[in-house]
Amino acid sequence: MNETFIPLSVPNFSGNEKEYVNDAVVSEWVSSGGSKVADFEEKLAAYVHMPRAVACNSGTSGLHLALICAGVQPGQEVLAPALTFIAAVNPIRYVFAQPVFIGCDDTLCMDPDALEAFCRNNCEVRDNKLYNKATGKQVAAVMVVHVFGNMAAMARIMQIAQQYHLVVIEDATEALGTYYTEGPYKGKFAGTIGDVGVYSFNGNKIITTGSGGMLVTSHPEWAEHAKHLSTQAKTDELQFCHDEVGYNYRLTNLQAALGLAQLEQLEGFIAHKMELYNLYHEALNGKYGLRILPFQKDIRANHWFFSLYLEDYPLERDELIAALAAQKIQTRPVWALINQQPPYANCEAYGMQKAEDYRAKIVNIPCSTNLPLLQAQRVINAIIALAK
Repeated sequence: MNETFIPLSVPNFSGNEKEYVNDAVVSEWVSSGGSKVADFEEKLAAYVHMPRAVACNSGTSGLHLALICAGVQPGQEVLAPALTFIAAVNPIRYVFAQPVFIGCDDTLCMDPDALEAFCRNNCEVRDNKLYNKATGKQVAAVMVVHVFGNMAAMARIMQIAQQYHLVVIEDATEALGTYYTEGPYKGKFAGTIGDVGVYSFNGNKIITTGSGGMLVTSHPEWAEHAKHLSTQAKTDELQFCHDEVGYNYRLTNLQAALGLAQLEQLEGFIAHKMELYNLYHEALNGKYGLRILPFQKDIRANHWFFSLYLEDYPLERDELIAALAAQKIQTRPVWALINQQPPYANCEAYGMQKAEDYRAKIVNIPCSTNLPLLQAQRVINAIIALAK
């Protein structure tokens, strides 16, 4: 039987994308000018209940701007997860700071116990600043990543950050739409709890503009600064005057048109992802030597990616990926740990045991917002068949 290819995660353009993009083309505003960028910023800010959002051309550039606006300086250190995509950490080096890697808990997000232990045992507070005792450098911030749409333990992390005088930067690039349903941050979205948060609209994200990102912050002056920097720090539009080094980090009007149409469908996308997740969970969790990693009970997760954990499955991670690929089913491993990669091999790392285990045993399975349930059942059947 000639089965169709099942991709891991692809865009879903089933709404007003063509209409809005056509509007931008007809208006002849296709680059960084045009009304749709401001409209997208306003609607995204309203969705996550924030006063201001700043569009940019990627989640990575948004994190770079966030670090600058947070005042992270060359030579300082930033606590960051090892289990994440490397684009979450590279911006730390863009500002000539140094990452210190913290391991994950069972959410795959930063382990607050390891974070607290590192600050308590490996650092000291002097003059309301945290210093790494081994390096003598100031630890200025913590970069929290909400992995696969799960939520890091923000109540604990915010308490730790306050105690140790750390700025909190939320990488919510995978978690647009995730929010707390109970606890001290009930109703708060991922990306809106720390000092500054960043979303991504890359092609495989839950909504996409092809490439793009958005920064949100409760500090009005940070938002203004981020917008200023993202548009080449221009102070005089006519005379081309600039007051600091800026960046071409602008989102285009065409991309914003896509984003507006995608945002209109976000809740429907999340609902379908939850349906897919529940189908996988019922069929595979606790069976055939497998687990489907859960999302936290105190959140409404966007269910961006699903993690199949090979607890006692007969195939190893890469064997399963290859066997499914032979059946035209695309899967992938979780990221290689950043502290083990050449650019960061000399960086300090703390509490890596769970991160190393999850790296070895997780396979991400198809989860597109337009994946039919029958296609998901085909994935399930293939995984079960390979277990026998």
